[in-house]
Amino acid sequence: MSTVQDILNQMRSNPKGIKFRDLCKVCDAYFGKPRQSGSSHRIYRTPWQGDPRVNIQNIKGMSKVYQVKQVLHAVEQLEVQNGKRD
Repeated sequence: MSTVQDILNQMRSNPKGIKFRDLCKVCDAYFGKPRQSGSSHRIYRTPWQGDPRVNIQNIKGMSKVYQVKQVLHAVEQLEVQNGKRD
């Protein structure tokens, strides 16, 4: 089973082949439980102003590339905010 860091590394190297369940694992680790998860969409709340949510969608077990990139951006923003990245 892949760790969150392994999945993040895979997302950075190739955002096209990310499984939805792996993207959910990353989002759960960084943003907590989704505020919606009953359909093919999962919506996560983020702690900053503006558009404070991350919306991901299950497409036959895979994630959409643009949503993977949005999650990466949100994770990086969160790490910068918390002082975990340079």
